[in-house]
This record gives sequence, C-alpha cells and structure tokens, in this order.
Amino acid sequence: MRLHMYERALWRDGVELVAGIDEAGRGPLAGPVVAAAVVLRGQLLLSGLNDSKVVPPVHRQALAREIKLQAPAWAVGVIPVGLIERHNILQATYMAMRAALNRLQLRPEHVLVDGWALPGISVEQTPIIKGDAKSAAIAAASIIAKTTRDAIMTYYSRLYPRYNFEQNKGYPTPDHLEALNRFGPCFIHRRTFHGVREKLD
Repeated sequence: MRLHMYERALWRDGVELVAGIDEAGRGPLAGPVVAAAVVLRGQLLLSGLNDSKVVPPVHRQALAREIKLQAPAWAVGVIPVGLIERHNILQATYMAMRAALNRLQLRPEHVLVDGWALPGISVEQTPIIKGDAKSAAIAAASIIAKTTRDAIMTYYSRLYPRYNFEQNKGYPTPDHLEALNRFGPCFIHRRTFHGVREKLD
C-alpha cells in the first residue's frame, strides 16, 4: 500500500512505533487550531484513508472511528484563539502539534510530520511536504484533527448561530464574510487575521 512507504522503511530499520502528526485550522478566521498524532506499529488498512481534505465528511467520521479503534495510540492538541493571537498561527500550530505528541500514551520512536520540521521535540522526525497524501500515519492524523476541529466548530455554531460555523467551520466563505460585515467579530474570531481586523471598532 503506497501510503505506508515511509512507515515500512522505518519498520524495516527496526523502528517499532511510528507517529504521524498533522493539523487542521490554520486558515480559518475563527476557532482554534487543532493537531492530532496517531501511532502505528503496523499497516492501517482502511478503505478510503487519505488526506482529510479529499475525504467526504460522512466518510471522515467513519474513518476517524476506525482509526481510534485500530491505532495503538492517538491524541489531539487544541490551541485556542487567544494563543493564536498572542503567538501567531505558525507558532500556535507548532504548539498544537507538540501538545498532541506529548499526550500520546505510547511514545513513538520516530515522527512523520506533515509539512516542515516541528521544532522543540526530542524524538527523531521526518517532515514530508503534502504528507497527508503520502503517509498513512499522517493521513490518519489529518482525519482525527479535521473531525475534532469540525466538532468544535459545530458546538460554537450553537453559541454563535449568526455566523453559520457548522457549515463554514470558520473559513472565509461568502456567508461568513457577510455575517462579519453585518455583525462584526464574535469572541472566537481571530482578530489579528486579515478579514477580521478590518471589522473591529
């Protein structure tokens, strides 16, 4: 299975526990950034496993349930809006990834990271550009991160129904931008982001 190419190479070298790390929510105008870490010690043979952005939402939920059942360990890290604004979105993303890694109940021997290298960790790592389409562990982390963040935004949609967060998940869709124009930002908007800061009084 092509998605296990990186994992198989590590397993052949004697590494038993391989973790994948990915994030969801760097681009939205509202809500937290969420990262997930998923540990594998063997192939994760799930039909449809792929980058969460290309998996239909209904299949993402089913895949997330199976990943949580089959993976030896998984964890998430959630960094709220206040820390995003204090540190910037890149640093907040790193914080979420490190939090997910630190919460794993099994310590991986090697980490596959979507995108660029993750600073501030002691475990060996391999950064993989577009890793969520190339590594099963990263794809699994992508699914967990995305479904976790979507659930958070659905909850926020009940608290702030004007913004339709259940549908747009905080991304700058036309309906979200229209709501920002009409009502201004709410408590979970990222006020340092272009598209929000212009609406501040």
